[in-house]
Amino acid sequence: MIYQIMSQKADMLERLDISIPWGHYEIVVFRFHLTSFPPGRIVEFHNHSEFEFHFIPGGKGKVILGEQEFALTEGMLYLTGPGVMHYQEADPEVAMDELCLHVDIKENPRAGVDPWEVAEAEECIEKLRQLPLFPIPDRHHAMNCFLEAYEACDGKLTGYYTTIKHQVISILLKTARAYDSDSSGMATEAPVRDMLNYRYHYAIQYMKANVSGTVTLDTVAEKLNISSRQLQRIFKKVNPEQTFSRILEDIRLQGVCRKLSESTLSIEQIAQSEGFTNATYLHIVFRKRLGMTPATYRNRKHTQK
Repeated sequence: MIYQIMSQKADMLERLDISIPWGHYEIVVFRFHLTSFPPGRIVEFHNHSEFEFHFIPGGKGKVILGEQEFALTEGMLYLTGPGVMHYQEADPEVAMDELCLHVDIKENPRAGVDPWEVAEAEECIEKLRQLPLFPIPDRHHAMNCFLEAYEACDGKLTGYYTTIKHQVISILLKTARAYDSDSSGMATEAPVRDMLNYRYHYAIQYMKANVSGTVTLDTVAEKLNISSRQLQRIFKKVNPEQTFSRILEDIRLQGVCRKLSESTLSIEQIAQSEGFTNATYLHIVFRKRLGMTPATYRNRKHTQK
């Protein structure tokens, strides 16, 4: 079983001090591990003051939640909240493995938190508090989060602590989703972009990043996966006074002015680096737009220093 690698360093994740701010909550991880029940092993009735997420990656057995008994087989999950009495037993002839995550969920109001994060955290945690007491299939593969967190930590991969925290939140979300009916999911809707302004600003960003190369209405539209006519309409709606060509020219002139002030490059080199065909063409555009030649502009800037 692929999860058995977690038994090699069974307490590795538990040695970490993991506390995750999420919305107006603090998720404190107590336990995060794989445990194995030999055939016939019994864990008598007990409860915890925290939430315990149970996943069965292999084997079989049974669980009693409250007063009702349920069979457990590979690929199932269930959640026991604070104070929920439960009894666990491995099959008399088959061992049972269990991935466990114990977390305490505390209210922790914070200023400046993304309101969408607040809403989603609230909705998820409210669902977890109200989940029915019976096991179901791990429909959204929350078990994979255990292995990914373990492997990131074991390999000390870049950002492994952040990875672990993300996997903990994923386990909470995927557990809540597993109990959603086919027709219902999280009621909170994610923020939707204003596509008009998004495409406009992305186009400007792309133009600035590629100013020294060939930048045309068609090439920028292609990057946005829209037609050039659509892009023209976007520019007209957002800024009716500035056409695509005028904005591109402004971007290039800004770069020219900056390099004239800060560098010792020749005007020919500056012209080519900012997307102008040559120094002669730059001279014509610069004089028309700024009322002076590039050389005069450079001299004035150097005199002011």
